[in-house]
Amino acid sequence: MDDQAAFLDRIRQLSPTKLALLALDLQAELEAARSPRRTPVAVIGIGCRMPGGVADPDALWELLRQGTDAIQEVPADRWDIDAYYDPDPLAPGKMSSRWGGFVGDVASFDPQFFGIAPREAASLDPQQRLLLEVAWETLEHAGRSADSLNGSSTGVFLGLASSDYFQKLMRGDTREFDAYLATGVSHSVAAGRLSYLFGFNGPAVTVDTACSSSLLAVHLACQSLQARECNLALAGGVNVILLPEATIAM
Repeated sequence: MDDQAAFLDRIRQLSPTKLALLALDLQAELEAARSPRRTPVAVIGIGCRMPGGVADPDALWELLRQGTDAIQEVPADRWDIDAYYDPDPLAPGKMSSRWGGFVGDVASFDPQFFGIAPREAASLDPQQRLLLEVAWETLEHAGRSADSLNGSSTGVFLGLASSDYFQKLMRGDTREFDAYLATGVSHSVAAGRLSYLFGFNGPAVTVDTACSSSLLAVHLACQSLQARECNLALAGGVNVILLPEATIAM
């Protein structure tokens, strides 16, 4: 009697209860075999810019360790808070808070370092500028040179929701608009710009789910790594508040 015939003979001798238990065990094994392997994901580098003068992970840790309050009154270079503030939350066209979390010095940027012409830089959303700077610093923190990753299967996953700079430019003279405006303020271009700069060949995705955008970007990066769509991933988000309208609406 061959192995298959012996196995079938043993099956026939099982009671209905044992047959049911065997079926459950086989079903569980089949589902486990079909499920993707949950490979652990390692964080090997971090970069950041945050309210409170935070410009790197060490500064963020120190801010948290000391319990520093990074909330401040609206800076004068964003908008005139006195013109928009009213303690009455029902006052039309006003905001009932003078406070917020603001990343400082968003105007500073070295476009030539990233091969960007000054003319193009003028139309480049500060959010994209920050992404370029922090992505570069993240790779340095990870001990990975940009040149070594050129052509690699590295993915970029970004969370980006606000468009204050686009609204700001729309208030200007339309005769000054050019092609750089379209790419400089487009959320879809933000991830692609990083991939293009570093020569990454993995997925390049920008997502907008409002306040959860960055978290979703990290979630998608982990999924992409576990599905082997990429071998390395840059994941994070950016939000620069430049205009009062969104706060008034909130």
